Amino acid sequence: MLPVWFFIGLLLTLYGVIIFITSLLEWSHPPAVVLARYHPGVWGGVLLLLIGGFYTIRFRPRKQARK
Repeated sequence: MLPVWFFIGLLLTLYGVIIFITSLLEWSHPPAVVLARYHPGVWGGVLLLLIGGFYTIRFRPRKQARK
């Protein structure tokens, strides 16, 4: 059986990629908000990529040894 954490890791990684790419595309035209100069989308995307990558690698399916 596949652990649910593997699929959560895949989803977090996918969301991280989407957020990271979207925030890179709006880097030159940031929205008119106070803290836009810190580019929180880039940092959030990187954080989701790291967490998702950890869960995906840690809980990846492995072959079981036959008894």
